[in-house]
Amino acid sequence: MKNNDTLCIMTKRNNININVDTEAIYKHFFELSPDLLCIAGFDGYFKKINPSVSKLLGYTEEELLAKPISEFIDIDDRKITADHRNEIIKNTLLQHFENRYRTKSGEIVWLSWTSMPIFEDQLVYAIAKNVTHKKILEEERNILLSNFAKINKDLKKLSYTSSHDLRSPVNNLLSIFSLLDVSTISDPETLQFIEMLESTSESLRQALNDYLDILIQRDNSLAKIEKINLNKNLNTVLRSINSLIQNSKVTINVDFSELEKVKFNKAYLKSIFLNLITNSIKYAKPGTLPVISISSRKHNGKNQLLFADNGLGFDMDVVKGKIFGLHQKFHNHIDSKGIGLYLVHNHITSLGGEITVESEINKGTQFIISFKE
Repeated sequence: MKNNDTLCIMTKRNNININVDTEAIYKHFFELSPDLLCIAGFDGYFKKINPSVSKLLGYTEEELLAKPISEFIDIDDRKITADHRNEIIKNTLLQHFENRYRTKSGEIVWLSWTSMPIFEDQLVYAIAKNVTHKKILEEERNILLSNFAKINKDLKKLSYTSSHDLRSPVNNLLSIFSLLDVSTISDPETLQFIEMLESTSESLRQALNDYLDILIQRDNSLAKIEKINLNKNLNTVLRSINSLIQNSKVTINVDFSELEKVKFNKAYLKSIFLNLITNSIKYAKPGTLPVISISSRKHNGKNQLLFADNGLGFDMDVVKGKIFGLHQKFHNHIDSKGIGLYLVHNHITSLGGEITVESEINKGTQFIISFKE
């Protein structure tokens, strides 16, 4: 160093001494910085600002230096800013303080400040970043979360009401069966139909009770996880849709020999079986009897359930990323609501599992479900 204003630099290549004006370096740094650089007095006025401050706020340098800083701050943030300024002038470093400024055109900008007081000079050196975009995104996120919370509350209320209200007619239907004197019926086929109707009605009542239990458990964040026998769980579902299975002439091949039990929620697993089986029957390939294969395995340390059919299949290039979306429909079936696969995906992922799909048009579909251990 030759003096306080110059810096001596020796280049290694040609040993040339260059005197650099340090004041010019500081000036370039101050003026070219995209961040807002400010020097303010303890009296509440700007003493020096870089061009980025004027560019963002829309005021000239003269206008910004002529008025108290508080006049440029949004009125709702003036008190909290004054409180923090009082802390700064007590020789306290301020970091990540955010407040709102009003531009000359009236727009609000959010600034995040880091400020360092120099007590002997009665000055505050500050750097600010424009975080308006981040604040807008946060506000939009909070609005979305609020809307989601309301929708979730409404859906939960609808689920409670629907499950509760549907139980009454189902109970009435079961009461009719208990009053029915089947000893007076001699036709075997009629007796079989009555037995199937009663069994299906009882399964429906149990399903409604299970769904209500799930809703209550979710409210208490207590989704019950237990060891479930895959074969027993599947058979319960098959009995509940026995007439559909018979009418569709579907063949269901089951092999749980490698893995007989999984840790999961019993009602969720019933819903998964029910939706996948009914979908396979619903979307069977015309002119071909449906065939469903359900098996389990241990693969790469994971317990997995495999479900495959020989139905219409999907064009994965088209449906990939949308297949588990709510109200997503990929086939023109009169009963298609686009809810079944959404429920299947939700049941699995809500408990930490995964589901993948392999499919080709007119060659069927395979779902691979991996359970969380």
